[in-house]
Amino acid sequence: MGEETMNEVFEAVCDMADDAAYAQQSLARASTELKNAVLLDIADALVENAEAIEAANDSDMKEAEDSGMVEGLLDRLRFDAARVAATAQGVRNVASLPDPVGEMVRGRNLPNGMRLNQVRVPIGVIGMIYEARPNVTVDVASLCLKSGNAVLLRGGHAARRTNEATLRVIGEVLAGHGFDASLVSSVDRFGRDGALAMMEARGHVDLLVPRGGAGLIRAVVENSKVPVIETGAGNVHIYVDETADLDKALPIIINAKTQRVGVCNAAEKLLVNGAVAEDFLPVVANALTEHGVRIHADEAALTIIANAGIDGLDILPATDEDWVTEYLDYEMGVKVVDTMDEAIDHINTYSTGHTEAILSEDYSRIEEFTRRIDSAVVMVNASTRFTDGGMFGLGAELGISTQKMHARGPMGLEELTTTKWIGYGTGQVRP
Repeated sequence: MGEETMNEVFEAVCDMADDAAYAQQSLARASTELKNAVLLDIADALVENAEAIEAANDSDMKEAEDSGMVEGLLDRLRFDAARVAATAQGVRNVASLPDPVGEMVRGRNLPNGMRLNQVRVPIGVIGMIYEARPNVTVDVASLCLKSGNAVLLRGGHAARRTNEATLRVIGEVLAGHGFDASLVSSVDRFGRDGALAMMEARGHVDLLVPRGGAGLIRAVVENSKVPVIETGAGNVHIYVDETADLDKALPIIINAKTQRVGVCNAAEKLLVNGAVAEDFLPVVANALTEHGVRIHADEAALTIIANAGIDGLDILPATDEDWVTEYLDYEMGVKVVDTMDEAIDHINTYSTGHTEAILSEDYSRIEEFTRRIDSAVVMVNASTRFTDGGMFGLGAELGISTQKMHARGPMGLEELTTTKWIGYGTGQVRP
């Protein structure tokens, strides 16, 4: 696009953000009962329109398949009637949660008799940039509406038809309750320039949240003038300690790697303590092979696995690039470590700060691992796939924050609020 056209896009996106901000004023003062009624009606309307949404998604899926999208990303794009119903249940779950708006975080009485209260309030206009994840459209809308925020969405070309069908349903419900549909709106018609405009719209968009691959997140973080919460990229590790229950460990690893490969909480790297590597690596490699997983192994792991005589084994020597790669596919890096210290150092060096897991039966080692790992979530003897707003009881999630500001880990309702101080006086003046 030429500069003039880009300026027009920027002005149009700013106008959309300003319309959303104006509509958000009504939402911010709405009662919890009204917001819940809106959410429950959205959930019902999604189910009622599931066939139409699925039909739109079928068109998106066909176009993505024809363009060569990989299987893991195709799975993320799929939004059939069953997934629409599951997402609608997530909306109902959000409706059932306590409303954070107006909650008092802390309060104190000053010596001069004034009362200070710090309370939760909506952030305002949230910008969300994501890729090929139509369920996110619903999750983000439900969380923002319950927490009193408006939201501008850039859902990407791949899910364009699906998102249009979904937003049409949400907009009709909002209008039916007397709210402006601009509370939940999309800049997708402007393409990538819409996303660039959101990044530039400081003073119009209050917070920007990218959710997708490492490239998307990096581009937003590096180019945005709007405050950003970094989410998503998941170079997720599992460490198998020498004290692990190996019978328990195997199904955890297979679930974490293969239950859904195209998601940010899927395990990408497996570190195995050398004390159990000779016995355990052939077992886990055989199970990964049965699930179609290609293994990228360091020298020690490669030697052990290659000598195990596993039918159909697909294994490559690991490169330096493998340790920083989020595969989002049926691939996994495998490394033998001599000590837990080595595992921790490796994870803290290469992790994206999302989720790590330790499989161990030694409490002191577990405590040391959880204390020293510098990631948003640490799992103990459980699949990394549990790092999810729904699984954490948050109803849904805006994303998994991997930064260290006020929001870290799954972002739910509380993470979509800020606070303000209210001072109650009786005529006090500052001396």
